[in-house]
Amino acid sequence: MSASNMVPSPGNPRRAVIIGAGLTGMLAAQALAGETDVVVVERDTLPDAPVARRCLPQAHHVHLLWSGGADAIETLLPGTVKVLTAYGARRIPLTTGMVAFSPQGWFRRWNDSHYVIGCSRDLLDWVIRDQVLTGARGRITVMQQTEVLGLAGDASTVTGVRVRRAGGEEETLTADMVFDASGRASRTPTWLRELGVREPAVREVDSGLVYASRIYRAPEKTHGMAWPIINVQATIRGAGPGQAGVILPIEEGRWLVTLSGTRGGEPTGSNDDFQPFALRLRHPIVGEVIEKLTPLTDVKVTRMTVNRRRFYEKTAMPDRFVVLGDAVAAYNPVYGHGMSVTALGAVTLRDSVRRHGWGTPGLARRIQKGITRHINTAWTFAAGSDVFYPGSTRHGPTLGERAAARFVDRLIYTATGSGRVARDVTDVMTLEAGPHTLARPSTLVAAIRGPLKPQLAHPPLTDEERRALATA
Repeated sequence: MSASNMVPSPGNPRRAVIIGAGLTGMLAAQALAGETDVVVVERDTLPDAPVARRCLPQAHHVHLLWSGGADAIETLLPGTVKVLTAYGARRIPLTTGMVAFSPQGWFRRWNDSHYVIGCSRDLLDWVIRDQVLTGARGRITVMQQTEVLGLAGDASTVTGVRVRRAGGEEETLTADMVFDASGRASRTPTWLRELGVREPAVREVDSGLVYASRIYRAPEKTHGMAWPIINVQATIRGAGPGQAGVILPIEEGRWLVTLSGTRGGEPTGSNDDFQPFALRLRHPIVGEVIEKLTPLTDVKVTRMTVNRRRFYEKTAMPDRFVVLGDAVAAYNPVYGHGMSVTALGAVTLRDSVRRHGWGTPGLARRIQKGITRHINTAWTFAAGSDVFYPGSTRHGPTLGERAAARFVDRLIYTATGSGRVARDVTDVMTLEAGPHTLARPSTLVAAIRGPLKPQLAHPPLTDEERRALATA
C-alpha cells in the first residue's frame, strides 16, 4: 500500500482535498480519482496491516456491511468482495445465514435473496484502503500525521484547508473542492462559524446505549461451515431497557460477540460479567453459545452511540464544500447502516461529478442533497427506533414516528411467517431499496393478513449446527 506525507506539486489546476482517511474518505477518494487529483489529509498514522487504529475505537465491535453497501463498493472498486473473502471475510446469505430473534419472534431462515459481509472492521478498512491506493496511479496522495486547523475561503466559497504537520509547520492547501470525511468528531460546525456561516440544524436521539465486545475462538467443528449470524434483538418499546447481543463469524476462525444495553441495562467492561449478561437477554442463546468458547481478548466498551444528524442540505453552505459520512449523520451502530450509507454516498458523489462536470457552479450543493436519500433510510431505522427509549429526546417520539413504528411492528410480525414480506423488509434493511417500497399495495395487504406460518418456538438452528455447538 502506498501512502505519503508529500504534498502534490503546487499549482495543480484540478485538486480535491478530503479530510479523513477512514472508510468514508477512501471511498470518496476513489469516487473522485477519475476526475481530479486527490489529497487525503489524515491526523493519524495509517497501519500497513489490518490492525486497530487509535482513532477508531468503535472498530472493536460488530460491523455489518449489508449487500446494498457491498454492491456500491463493488461499483467503485470491482473485486473488493473477492479480496475480502480471500482474507477470510464471510459472505453470509440472508436470511438463510441468520438466526435472529426479533421483538416479534424468531425469523425463519428463508431462501437467500440478499447478503452481508462479516469481518472485522480493521480488515475491511485495510482492504479498501489498499484497493484504493494501489489502483490510484499516483492520483491520490495521503498526508499522514497532519491536522486540519480550518477551512480557507469565506462564507460564499471554500478554497482549501489550513493544516499543521507533525513537526508543527502550518500551511494552506488550495483545492477546487473540499470534502469533510472526518466522522463523528467532525469540526465543520466550528469551521463554518469561523467563516461567518450559520450552523446547520441538528437532531440528536440518544438512547444511552453502551456496547461491550469480545472475540472468541470459533468451535473447531464450525470451521468450514457456512455458520450463521446469531442475533438477539432488543425490544425497543418494552417496559425496561433495550438489551441485545450478536455473534458474527469473522476471519481467522474467530467469532466477534457484541452485547449492548440502553440506560439502566448497560453491559460493563468486566470479563466476568460478559457471558452472564448475554444469558440475561430476551433469549439466552448468545450466552449459551459462548459459555464453552475460549475468549481471545478482554472486553472492549464503547459509549459513542448517539444518533446525530446535521441538516447541511438545508443550510446555506459555502460553495465547493461537502460533508460526507458520519460527519453528516451518525447512527446507533446496532443497525449496521453507517458503512453502507457511506458507500452509497460515494457512488452518488462519483455520478454527480460525472453528470454535472468537475468545477460546475453548485456542484457541492447537488452532491450534498444527493446523498440525503441514503441518509434518510438509515435515519428512519436508527433514530426512528431509538426515539422510543426513555430519555432519548426531550419530547419523545412524534405522532408520525409512533404511526411508523406501529406499521413496522406489524411488518416484522408478518415477516416471521411470510417469506415475501421478509424479503421486502430485507430489501430495505440492506439498503437495496428505500422505505417507500414497503408501502406497495401488495406489501400492505400482506401485512394486514399477517404471517402465513405459525411462529417458531425455538431458535432455527440446523441439526448440524446444534451438533457442532454440542461438541465445542
